[in-house]
Amino acid sequence: MTPSLHPILRRLRLVSADLAPALRRTVDVLGAGLGLLLLAPLLGLVALLIKLESRGPVLYSQLRGGLHGRPFRMWKLRSMVVDSDTIRAKLVQAQQATSGARFKLKRDPRITRVGRVIRKLSIDELPQLFNVVRGDMTLIGPRPAPLSECDLYDPRALRRMEVRPGLTCLWQVQGRSDLSFEEQVELDLTYVDTARPLDDLRILAATVPAVLTGRGAY
Repeated sequence: MTPSLHPILRRLRLVSADLAPALRRTVDVLGAGLGLLLLAPLLGLVALLIKLESRGPVLYSQLRGGLHGRPFRMWKLRSMVVDSDTIRAKLVQAQQATSGARFKLKRDPRITRVGRVIRKLSIDELPQLFNVVRGDMTLIGPRPAPLSECDLYDPRALRRMEVRPGLTCLWQVQGRSDLSFEEQVELDLTYVDTARPLDDLRILAATVPAVLTGRGAY
């Protein structure tokens, strides 16, 4: 390779790096927008079932830790009783509820009957496509945690927030909640440090069978 080509290649790499965020944003908006359009009938049906089973709003929102720790309001289809946050304070004391900074119960008494089904199939997460369109989230990236859990992160776990949080991630397709908090952090940091566009495609493709099998979803 002639020396005169070196500056050209460096320039091309810089241009490619500058275009990457814009390309990712375009894919996010188009992908999430198409998803909302195609899934609208399913979202409407589930919303009706939620209203028929229990009182309260169809949607549930919670402040989560976003890019560089900035909080944003994340949306879900409500899968729990309306006073779930009040009950959570009592449940968090249970020994089986936590793994590291994460709060999770395999048999959470707050979950409704409809809620168990939509959580098993991750249907409750679909409103986060709105968050992707808004720019709070991206399609692929570490899952955003509640602010109360982010406050418990050590410096290593805080590195999860070096990138924009995602709708699905590496640990979502490798065991989900069956993994310990430490294992989830390890996979998230692997993504932060090494992921390339091809890896995003692999995670996205693996998400469908992971959702259908329901492994680790509760």
